[in-house]
Amino acid sequence: MDKLPEELSTAPMAPHVEETVRSIALLNAKHHQDASTAQRNVDRATAFAGRPFFLGFVCLSAGLWIVTNSIIHLLGLPALDAPPFAWLELAATVTALLMAVLILVTQRSADRLADVRGQMTLELTLLTEQKVAKIIELVEELRRDSPHVRDRVDSEAHDMSVRADPHAVLGAIKEIDKEMCAALDQETGAVTTLDPK
Repeated sequence: MDKLPEELSTAPMAPHVEETVRSIALLNAKHHQDASTAQRNVDRATAFAGRPFFLGFVCLSAGLWIVTNSIIHLLGLPALDAPPFAWLELAATVTALLMAVLILVTQRSADRLADVRGQMTLELTLLTEQKVAKIIELVEELRRDSPHVRDRVDSEAHDMSVRADPHAVLGAIKEIDKEMCAALDQETGAVTTLDPK
């Protein structure tokens, strides 16, 4: 992995940026701390199995198993796993099953962290929207009160200064989603009727 230039890695951060970085680090640390010992072990196993070394190890092991048992079989000796290598197939199947379970458990944990981040993002977006609406409201008030600025009606600024109702926004999103799904269903239905397959 490329290293950062020295001046980038040691450059001082603005206090608000440093606070944000610390908050994200605390969120990740809390998620790791709240994980059970079994979950942390599963995460370690998945991380180990996800490395290129592990792929090489599995391929080398399977190759050695096949070559060793083939040579023993060709020499006329009783091989531990003669071709078609039923034991190797069983081991590969069990390993694949375990890997699938490890990945699912790890993904579930990552999904929980992603849900928390998504919730935080939504809350911050709503808070930012409220702040922006307040700033627009204050600027409009300043414009109206200032004798040096010509007073005029700006309907767009007025609309933007009104805070959005999250429930109304959610309802609008659901309504638009329904309309889009209905339109897609109609298109699909039209395509289905045109294509008799």
